[in-house]
Amino acid sequence: MSTIDVLGAAQRLQQQDQPCALVSVLRVQAPASARPGDKAVVTADGIVHGWIGGGCAQPAVLRTVKRALADGVARVIRIAPSEEGQLRELDDVLEFGMACHSGGTLELFVDPMLPRARLTIVGDSPLAAALAGLAPRVGLPVTEVAQGADAARFPDAERVIASDLAPDVAAGSFVVVATQGRRDVQGLRAALGLGARQVFFVASARKAAVLKASLIESGLDAKAVEAIVAPAGQAIGAQTPEEIALSVLAEVVAARRGTVAAPVATKPAIAALPELAPINGSCCGG
Repeated sequence: MSTIDVLGAAQRLQQQDQPCALVSVLRVQAPASARPGDKAVVTADGIVHGWIGGGCAQPAVLRTVKRALADGVARVIRIAPSEEGQLRELDDVLEFGMACHSGGTLELFVDPMLPRARLTIVGDSPLAAALAGLAPRVGLPVTEVAQGADAARFPDAERVIASDLAPDVAAGSFVVVATQGRRDVQGLRAALGLGARQVFFVASARKAAVLKASLIESGLDAKAVEAIVAPAGQAIGAQTPEEIALSVLAEVVAARRGTVAAPVATKPAIAALPELAPINGSCCGG
């Protein structure tokens, strides 16, 4: 089985936004059925394509792949004979003891290939437009979701969906609700239904608390509602839509990279944008 075939399988999964790992054999101590350079594409359910050794190796590989897909960290593992199955951490190598009859040793590199991080913006506001223009420049493809959204306002967005009622958006993106007073509740409901990695809401702390309480009272999952990050944005004294977009995007990037920026104690809070005029006499758009 050629390397090109294996890499092609990995590319197809990437195009489908399906997480997988490329597992490569680094070293072999005979007897073993794999050879250095052998490769396989492995998902959380098992080997999809390729060859990296017999049945003894596969449980250890699958266990490691699941960990790598969960945290995004590549690993080197060694599968070696042992009287008792055990896992040891030796410097940067995870060693699995396997009581296999073959007696061979394998060393493999597990490289997770996660779907591209994406940003879904809910709302049709100056802040939403600013976010849609800035996010692709830090590697976040944008999907814009808003009732009646005009694609011409979001030229940098990969997709523009002109409805916030059950939008057809792939799960796993970061979501920023930037409704700014227009269809806030609908926007938050849409965001919570997207299977997001994290939801951010640009609003004052008081407004966010009121709307969160309303969503919980309406029967939405309290844990999911409380997990909404609000007010969204790093405290950098931002005032314009572009500056606020930068502060919000900084928080999204910190979540994407698994880091938390230190608070800026000497900076004033982010200035709230003037909210757009209510629709149908309600701040929530009817």
